[in-house]
Amino acid sequence: MNFQQLRIISETIRQNYNLTEVANALFTSQSGVSKHIKDLEDELNIDLFIRKGKRLTGLTAPGKELVKIVDRILLDTRNIKRLAEQFSQHDQGELTVATTHTQAQYALPDVVRQFKEIFPKVHLVLHESSPGEIVSMLLNDQADIGIATEALESTSELVSFPYYTWHHAIIVPAEHPLQSIHPLTLEAVAQFPIITYHKGFTGRSRIDQAFSRAELTPNIAMSALDADVIKTYVTLGMGIGIVASVAFTPERDTKLIKLDGSHLFEQNTTCISIRRNHYLRGYAYRFIELCIPSLSRDTICSEIQ
Repeated sequence: MNFQQLRIISETIRQNYNLTEVANALFTSQSGVSKHIKDLEDELNIDLFIRKGKRLTGLTAPGKELVKIVDRILLDTRNIKRLAEQFSQHDQGELTVATTHTQAQYALPDVVRQFKEIFPKVHLVLHESSPGEIVSMLLNDQADIGIATEALESTSELVSFPYYTWHHAIIVPAEHPLQSIHPLTLEAVAQFPIITYHKGFTGRSRIDQAFSRAELTPNIAMSALDADVIKTYVTLGMGIGIVASVAFTPERDTKLIKLDGSHLFEQNTTCISIRRNHYLRGYAYRFIELCIPSLSRDTICSEIQ
């Protein structure tokens, strides 16, 4: 068994058993990929993949067990490199934070500013993705830290820490009829076309659940990935908006009014997540501490190891 065979096993899963894509990703030939897989199966005396003709279609039972071990080996190999870099270049390197647009735009600017003042030589990558993509990036070792409201906390391979809690708010153009309703009700909100987040983004499930419990069918006229797009179309008079309360800033959103929705929708919790056994550089711990000052490096280490 050699390191190239382990990489091929891992990449074959990532590329959904497409050996042409595996070969392209590893800069080798398809025949070379097939030979490495066959050699490993012969060495172990077991079939790792289910085959249909010459095509790979899935993993056998021993293959599924082996992949878990291969992932740990490859992760630890990358961890060794990070360990060496930590001691040779403790204040240089790259930190990849996978997060949603809402977090990048509204929750993280002050943290990023402070981080760059402390670590000017570190290349900080803010990768804006959907919650599902953030999970994949963390599990595939393509990101060091993930920040989102959905998907992270329910993934067992990740360790998640509560970052902050928030509620949705209603945004309307100035002098909208909803401004005169006190207290604001879901029944009143449901009378107007609604522009809000796509399903799976920024607490959308809480919005749907609230209307469902009230036995109301809202008119979701439009959906978008981020609050800035939602606010644009609310300003154009195409409906009222339901956005994360943190996404409204009076100084910028001068044509809109924010109405409190904390009594209408359940509280949301945004989490910071790390893959278990992922070796973090010192500056990664500092980034997390800037987000959550009460969270110590020792606590993080004890949870992820």
